Amino acid sequence: MTPYQRALKKRALGAAAAALATALFATACGDGGDDAADTTSESEEQVAESNDADVMFAQMMIPHHEQAVTMADLADTRAGDEVRQLAVEIRDAQGPEIEQMETLLDSWGADRESEMDHSDMDGMLTEEQMTELEGAEGERFDTLFLEFMVLHHEGAVDMARTELDSGINPEARELAQEIIDAQEGEIRQMNEMLGVEDSGDEDGAEATEEEDHSGH
Repeated sequence: MTPYQRALKKRALGAAAAALATALFATACGDGGDDAADTTSESEEQVAESNDADVMFAQMMIPHHEQAVTMADLADTRAGDEVRQLAVEIRDAQGPEIEQMETLLDSWGADRESEMDHSDMDGMLTEEQMTELEGAEGERFDTLFLEFMVLHHEGAVDMARTELDSGINPEARELAQEIIDAQEGEIRQMNEMLGVEDSGDEDGAEATEEEDHSGH
């Protein structure tokens, strides 16, 4: 279980405990009348719109995207042409997604900030890694940028998959799928730029080789 998934589980348990406490309090108070019915109706409507997984997805993906944009900004003056163009594409894609997630949180009445430590997020670069990237130029920057961004993207894909597994909001789930599709493609592109073979192709080649040997 990733730190992101552990945090989501902790939040879900906390929400369940709070809901139970509210229900017990309402029962102890006796007649809630129309006010209780109205509150229940509003609560059900909110649940239908989003759940804890949706909220955490947006809250955590925003700073995750923001770091990717910061990394892309560094490429403007440090990277070679190919990496600089990729950085522009990453920034152009993730900037609007940040705004979309902020709008979603506002529509759900949720805070834009999460209580979770951002450094615990999947794929998030440490301060030391960011400092190393900031101090690099040329080919060294290109290599670090690609290696770090692959890890960063892999973390985002994991977070997006958790949203597909646990979230209920259609727009948030659609965005999660778009993130998976786009960033998996960019991961393959960056690995090619690094000269790293796709692990799936390697597995397939090994399987084919084993079949060939078994056939002799």
